[in-house]
Amino acid sequence: MQRFYFDHNATTPVKAGVLEAMLPCFQEVFGNASSIHHFGQTARQRVEHARRQVARFLNARPEEIVFTAGGTESNNHAIFGAAPDPAAAHIVTTAIEHPAVLSPCAELERRGACVHRVAPTPHGAVPASALVAALRHDTRLVSMMLVNNELGTIQPVAECARAARAAGALVHCDAVQAAGRIPLDVDALEVNLLTISGHKLGAPKGIGALYIRKGTPIAPLLHGGHHERDRRAGTENVPGAVALGAACELAMREPSLAPLRDRLEAGILQSVPDAALNGAAPRVGNTTNIRIPGVEGEAMVIALDLAGFAISSGAACSSGAIEPSHVLTAIGLTREDARSSLRFSLGPENTEAQVDSLIAAVARCAARLRALSPTYHEHVTR
Repeated sequence: MQRFYFDHNATTPVKAGVLEAMLPCFQEVFGNASSIHHFGQTARQRVEHARRQVARFLNARPEEIVFTAGGTESNNHAIFGAAPDPAAAHIVTTAIEHPAVLSPCAELERRGACVHRVAPTPHGAVPASALVAALRHDTRLVSMMLVNNELGTIQPVAECARAARAAGALVHCDAVQAAGRIPLDVDALEVNLLTISGHKLGAPKGIGALYIRKGTPIAPLLHGGHHERDRRAGTENVPGAVALGAACELAMREPSLAPLRDRLEAGILQSVPDAALNGAAPRVGNTTNIRIPGVEGEAMVIALDLAGFAISSGAACSSGAIEPSHVLTAIGLTREDARSSLRFSLGPENTEAQVDSLIAAVARCAARLRALSPTYHEHVTR
């Protein structure tokens, strides 16, 4: 059976150019980048070249880039590092953040911080006016994503950041789902801190980066050696850093996937009765989230997997969760509609032929599952 991957928001395959760049670092350039001998300094050169590549990708300075183990570590570093005294911290975030932001904020709340979570509109974006209204004179940190991982909706980070920084707060942006899908410019976004993760844009798992604007006061998350200018202890992951740098270079040259996404979206909405789009705010070009009433999302994921297509019914980190997506319920969907929703996220290797085959498979599987569904029969007879 041929298999096709439409779950790029969960993770991406390592790009050929990325693999080619990182392979020498496993045997030829294996030194510890903190060592002063030839082997170490050769590794250091690779790491610093990668740092410059990531900096160009973000329109940042190389010294503002800290390599980490991924998006979760970067988010935790930004949030805990910006609020070293939780009892004195007022934090503003949004109700549709990834758990890698919501969970650290909840932990700080347990330690005494005051956390305000701003709700989105039914279109899937947080109103800038609502976030600005949540700011207080003692707001220490604003943390908001640039692109929602389930809906693909783009959030008004720059407008919110401008107001937050004017009020004296630090601003952290989780740009994990934005990287490689829309241009990133830390100056245009006006943020202090920004997170990216390698495995979302063609690098392997286990590498990420945290942008820390020069002059931003932030405590380290990990303590140990003097790596990364005393900001992140731990021997540098040289192959990972090289891979992330190469992935950032390649991502700047890739075309938009919006035409292919629109073809998929229109095909499903036309071929599946009662199917509807979740999230009508401006979105990145690779993501669509569609609900199919009368069909459990998990059942559709399994049925499509058996047909050779990989998709998702929500965030991969929440797979197996009993509760419906917090993102979909936050935009006003009922629990039933949230559970009947599917996320399709495309990558550069997807083709029109694959999309057309997926549309046919979705229609086929939805019809079969609806025939077995008492809830759908109740829905159509109302």
